[in-house]
Amino acid sequence: MISKKYHQIVSLFVIGLTIFYSFYSLMPSAKIEKNSSLTEFSTNKVLLQLKEIAKKPHFTGSPAHEIVRNYLVSELEKLGLQVEIQEQMAVNKKWRAATNTKNILARIKGSENGKALLLLSHYDSNPHSSLGASDAGSGVVVILEGIRAFLAKKEIPKNDIIICISDAEELGLLGANAFVNHHPWAKEVGLVLNFEARGSGGPSYMLLETNGGNKKLIEAFQESNTAYPVASSLMYSIYKMLPNDTDLTVFREGGNMDGYNFAFIDDHFDYHTVQDSYERMDINSLNHQASYLMATLNYFANADLENLKSETDYVYFNFPYIGLVFYPFSWVIPMFLFCVVLFFLMLHFGVLKKKLTKKGIVKGFYPFIASLLTSAALAFFGWRLLLKIHPQYKDILQGFTYNGYYYIAAFVSLTIAICFWFYKDFFKKRSKQDLLIAPLFFWLVINGFIAFYLPGAAFFILPVLILLPLLFIAQFSISKVDTLLFFTLFTIPVLIILAPLVKMFPVGLGLKMLVVSAVFTVLLFGFMVPVFQQYKDHKKLSFMFLFIGFMALISASVYSGYSIDRKKPNSVLYVFDSNKNEAYWASYNTETDDFTKQFLGENPTKGSYDGNSTASKYKTNIQFHTKTAVINMQKPIISVVLDTIIGSDRKLTLRIESPRNANKIELLTKTPIHFKSFMVNNEAVKNDRNGKYVFSVEKGTIMNFYRTSKDEILEIEFVVDKDQVMNIDILEAKYDLFSNPQFKITPRTEMMMPMPFVLNDATVIKTNIKL
Repeated sequence: MISKKYHQIVSLFVIGLTIFYSFYSLMPSAKIEKNSSLTEFSTNKVLLQLKEIAKKPHFTGSPAHEIVRNYLVSELEKLGLQVEIQEQMAVNKKWRAATNTKNILARIKGSENGKALLLLSHYDSNPHSSLGASDAGSGVVVILEGIRAFLAKKEIPKNDIIICISDAEELGLLGANAFVNHHPWAKEVGLVLNFEARGSGGPSYMLLETNGGNKKLIEAFQESNTAYPVASSLMYSIYKMLPNDTDLTVFREGGNMDGYNFAFIDDHFDYHTVQDSYERMDINSLNHQASYLMATLNYFANADLENLKSETDYVYFNFPYIGLVFYPFSWVIPMFLFCVVLFFLMLHFGVLKKKLTKKGIVKGFYPFIASLLTSAALAFFGWRLLLKIHPQYKDILQGFTYNGYYYIAAFVSLTIAICFWFYKDFFKKRSKQDLLIAPLFFWLVINGFIAFYLPGAAFFILPVLILLPLLFIAQFSISKVDTLLFFTLFTIPVLIILAPLVKMFPVGLGLKMLVVSAVFTVLLFGFMVPVFQQYKDHKKLSFMFLFIGFMALISASVYSGYSIDRKKPNSVLYVFDSNKNEAYWASYNTETDDFTKQFLGENPTKGSYDGNSTASKYKTNIQFHTKTAVINMQKPIISVVLDTIIGSDRKLTLRIESPRNANKIELLTKTPIHFKSFMVNNEAVKNDRNGKYVFSVEKGTIMNFYRTSKDEILEIEFVVDKDQVMNIDILEAKYDLFSNPQFKITPRTEMMMPMPFVLNDATVIKTNIKL
């Protein structure tokens, strides 16, 4: 027996160990084997391939892109596979993008004639500086090594296995678009396994995509017996909140194909940058991807892929050693109503039997609501204050700073300190059952909302299912035995399941979500009230977490600057307005630095050189510009090939040639345009609206066209109303700022890098046409 005086120490140790384990159990540990069986996955082989792929930025159309493609073709041919390059023009209306794609395809023949399993990842990196090690070199090499190990077993699968290493994912999922809409194999696909990344580390999350219910997909995934499944029905809801899709989205939307995404998202600050490198790739994350691939490949290669559709949805979440725990959506409302009825019955009988006091219940709401409001306000306004103190954070467009983990630790610790402070007197004066009513009530209210509006998060009923028995025991137990350790053990399952979400929200959605972490921490603290009420020295615990919080803030401040390993993102463009015969230097940075000052000077003009300039997917606009000298550049040749009126329609064909071999041509409008049809180099935009117009643009980007060869010509054919007003800007961009001999530029220091997500290090020729 443990002496009663040590119960608090043991309880704190168990809680701390449980929270540590909730994170530790999510992924495998780093391991590079020296000698492995031919039929086993080799991390060492994968790293060698990844190092080869991530040598240089290899965005679609770049010289390195072709080198990487040839290398991957060679690696697949070494496995004895016949490789096909699917070359196809593709257009994506949602992302307003088009290019000539080159997908890498191979196929392993199965013994039966059922649906095929498709393994998917993309080999292009993001323009123009990303090395693409994690996104998505990691996915490509995991597939290569997984297929090698699979073939080494010399077993013929029941299903055909298609390998699709897609192109131009970063430009707008264009390779996937080309495969789904134009390749005959697409009609034979029964399931897709897609490997992605949105950072350079952390656990890999399984995010399924389906147009129907997830029941059979979840059951099949559980049958595949993956070693470290990390998934929940809430994650897909969060995934849909992010401003990006994956190739798998195209397969689901365009081909009604179901599939699983496997993606890691930690260290988001590396995403789409030169820091997405081989050296910064987390081997744990790579091994996690491998664990998914080997389990799902071996299972689905021989499973029935014809019967994965369902109309039933499951709530699901992962738990160590069990895998996925799941139950039907149809249980959600009955479970909620059952808990509500049980809660009010216990409330009624508790008051009736004088185990609960009305005064105590009401007063129990005071510390909980005070903790909730104070912590939320501190996180919300605290982060905004930090952005004022450190304005450079706004230039990290991912929304997650290099010191972001310190901020998570800081605000979570301060939230716990606030909770202990507000509860310290109430813990002494009120019973645990009185204090338990407030958090239990709030958990029920949240689950009421979830039951009717967000059933994917319905596993949040778990704290309620634990607290109701604890409330019963606290009220009606006649035993005088100390319940501290007993109650602590009861909290373990909930902490294992929910504690990682405190970190996941700001990691996945940016540090602006620290307020969500703070609120969630208060909810978990409320869940722990039956345990914490039995602690002593609550004031000391409050000061302890206050100290931890301030130490984390100090650490964050120490690491708030930039270094060789935490590079400062900056941007610069040279823009020539051919209509005005004027030129400008422009930058997306919110502050100038030594690099951008050589272009912008000491006192640049705030805002953009034009109200209709290109922006990032995060709506980032040009922040500074300075007028400069005009240099000699070959202008694009823009011609109207066709302009005719047919009834109430006007049909036009616009041709744009680039004598200087630009990388990108972007069309923007200053006025609303409604297109009845739209075609890029004979590839039509689909009319999925079943209406008069294919798509409409109020203002801004009409289409981005990415050139992939020297003599490539852009030809756009479209139909509008005959009275449609058109005022179009054409931006022709080339990533030649540093190679152009007309500029004398001091390069970035080792502590700097090109800013991602925006047009950068480019010369741009802007031409306005009024049609």
